[in-house]
Amino acid sequence: MRKFAPLPKSILLVEILGMGLLTLAWLSLNQYVQLPAPIASPTAALVMLFAGIVLMIPAALVVMWRVAQIVAPQLTHSPKPESLSDREKRNDADH
Repeated sequence: MRKFAPLPKSILLVEILGMGLLTLAWLSLNQYVQLPAPIASPTAALVMLFAGIVLMIPAALVVMWRVAQIVAPQLTHSPKPESLSDREKRNDADH
């Protein structure tokens, strides 16, 4: 099976930011870390959780798309256009 190429740096950066937000929200909710007043509320932690998940979605989509291209290339590649003469040859028996 072919290896798919590594993720683009922009996608990796966004995913790392998402993981950082998830980690920060978890540490804040379990009171391992004291955050400044505006972002120390449970609502801010909930927003950080959702933002972290949203930031991780593009990397998941890229990985899923590349796996789909490897596993089922017929589904992801468009068929080559046929020439007009090929179509006529196929229906030649109808004349």
